[in-house]
Amino acid sequence: MSIQEESPLVLKDHRFARLEAIKWWDQSLVRQARIMVVGAGALGNEIVKNLALLGVGHIVVVDMDRIESSNLCRSVLFREGDEGQFKAAVAARSAKEIYPDADVEAIMGNVMADVGLGYFRRSDAVLGAVDNREARVFVNAACARVGRPWIDGGIEVLQGIVRGFAPPSTACYECTMSEADWDLLNQRRSCSLLAQRAIAQQGTPTTPIAASVIGAIQVAEAIKLLHGMEALMGRGFVFEGENHTSYPVTYSVNPECRWHESPYPIEVMSDVTSDTPLRTIWNRASELLGGVDALEPAREIVESTTCPKCGQSQRVLKPAEKVHRAQIVCPRCDVECAPTYFHSITGDSYLLDLSPRQAGLPEWDILWARCGEKCIGVEVAGDQSRRTAPELNPEQARTNA
Repeated sequence: MSIQEESPLVLKDHRFARLEAIKWWDQSLVRQARIMVVGAGALGNEIVKNLALLGVGHIVVVDMDRIESSNLCRSVLFREGDEGQFKAAVAARSAKEIYPDADVEAIMGNVMADVGLGYFRRSDAVLGAVDNREARVFVNAACARVGRPWIDGGIEVLQGIVRGFAPPSTACYECTMSEADWDLLNQRRSCSLLAQRAIAQQGTPTTPIAASVIGAIQVAEAIKLLHGMEALMGRGFVFEGENHTSYPVTYSVNPECRWHESPYPIEVMSDVTSDTPLRTIWNRASELLGGVDALEPAREIVESTTCPKCGQSQRVLKPAEKVHRAQIVCPRCDVECAPTYFHSITGDSYLLDLSPRQAGLPEWDILWARCGEKCIGVEVAGDQSRRTAPELNPEQARTNA
């Protein structure tokens, strides 16, 4: 009987047998892994799909947008019937359909406003699939503060880039920014709140081709990190899909960059929630530091807005990304109001009588308590019981302890 006529060999192997055939592969590491994906568009879809196929056990998907018809030609996890639903929710649901044993949480919000740093600290790696500098700068700062690596991806038409960052030991995203990048970012920050919002809504032309390539590389780098292999940290890979002149790149640490000292220790307060008065957090931190000069949030908060025409002010206490149009435009004069921000809370501030939630901070966040040169992070860990994210694994627990 010829080879063609022989009966095919039937393999009764389990779901991940072909992965475990890889000599260095440890499926238990993958199953225990905690990965946060920031962005659930075309690139985020590819990342989430690959994580689910590989059997990653804990995935958090962050995105604030809803699915539109134009997403359907680029996003593998979305269908026509999903239009109008939140991208994060549908991506999370699709990941569960691919791998039912996965613990997948969707956060329908803006990473800069709605994701507490506790999520970053509980992640083994963060995969970025965003399309703007502001979000990348925030993710970079959050990961640097809690000592977690992150892998950034970007796509446009038939090209893309993957970059890995693990400050303080490697270059971080801010190290890669040119003077022109900073000028553009600062110009946007100086714009009015309405102008900032309009800029944020501008899209980038993308294809599923570039998304599939870049998303696959990002997940491959995350898998290498999980297995203790050398990954693309402090380096990048530029994919050029038109003429195939792709190339690697290495980034140098900017000596003036603020994220290249060891992260401050973080005190996990499991009995403190977003509804605990900030004064209680202040007092607890004071016991640990021998006093507190200021509490600093990890994000910028709009304290109030003031009409430049009539002078009327109103308290806001929200991140800029969450300020409603009614709070931006004066109802009397129909002109845009000027925002006032707060970046720290001192001992005489009325804010100490409020809770983190009332002060505009998201659940499971980290505040930074300073006393002279000393500083600790205070994780509002009581919120964790309300979420689905798991406890720290032993290696994470040792970091920032």
